[in-house]
Amino acid sequence: MKKLLNTIYVTTEGAALKKDGENLVAEIEGAEKKRVPLHMLASVVTFGPILISPALIGICAERGITIVLLDRIGRFQARIEGPVSGNVLLRRAQYRVADSAEDIVRSIVMGKIANQRAVIRRSLRDYGSEIDPLIRAALETTTERMALILRRVQLADTTVDQMRGSEGEAATLYFAIFDYLIRAPDPELRWTKRSRRPPLDAMNALLSFLYTLLTHDCRSACEAVGLDPAVGFLHRDRPGRPSLALDLMEELRPPLVDRLALSLVNRRQLRARDFQQMETGAVLLTDDARKLVLTAWQERKKEERLHPFLAEKAPFGLVPYLQAQMLARHLRGDIDAYPPWFWS
Repeated sequence: MKKLLNTIYVTTEGAALKKDGENLVAEIEGAEKKRVPLHMLASVVTFGPILISPALIGICAERGITIVLLDRIGRFQARIEGPVSGNVLLRRAQYRVADSAEDIVRSIVMGKIANQRAVIRRSLRDYGSEIDPLIRAALETTTERMALILRRVQLADTTVDQMRGSEGEAATLYFAIFDYLIRAPDPELRWTKRSRRPPLDAMNALLSFLYTLLTHDCRSACEAVGLDPAVGFLHRDRPGRPSLALDLMEELRPPLVDRLALSLVNRRQLRARDFQQMETGAVLLTDDARKLVLTAWQERKKEERLHPFLAEKAPFGLVPYLQAQMLARHLRGDIDAYPPWFWS
């Protein structure tokens, strides 16, 4: 199985990254703060104005280590990578299937809805005795309604548009009760509705930040197995959008991101003071909070779960790669269908 390599996140403005022999070295004001062997790296993600030496850019491109540049609040700016090593025959198969991808979309949507239900059911198991009976009833009703949608996707929906509609209906139900899953005492951390570009409250800021990290990992996974991250099945093609990476992350959002966000808030590792509101109305993580979230994200990726299709344990951080590999095998005709990753 592929080895889980590291992603280095650089968040200190003005930091400098350079190559020193076979190592990446991070310096702040001329003092070395971190040294990482290049053979242990999969990617480097920077936030804000970070200096990167030409020698480091060159060796990273040569070794297949992707460098991603984000602005201070985590919005994508640029991506630096070497020659694409994708298999042209695999990509041609991907492009052909993209115009009639009902079976793949069905698997993705089923995986996402099932995993959203699992997040709610996990909260019911963890806090069932402490949850107000009316709220518990609302959560149970939601899981039942989502189960019906899941069955509709499996047996009744025949077109991609129908499946998109079912996915949207399930997402509306899921986020309508998301506030019931939050047990933090701070009123500023309550949930109202999903908001993006920019996030307008603390929980949306946290989710958006983590979704950015997951998107990066899914895009890297697509490229690692030779798929074109821009041509998706569930998400429509749009210039500049990594549609396939967004497809791949749909079934992974609930267990990898939503659960982590809820854990950080419910365990009171993040409080209202860890977020700041900008003059534009956008809400962002503070620098210290962002570092805490990045550390938690890296630890989350080390946790192992049984992969239901492969029947072996794998760390969360490898799941995007394994799913991209399953998709590639399906497109090549090695397996009959794309198997979604179900979390429990």
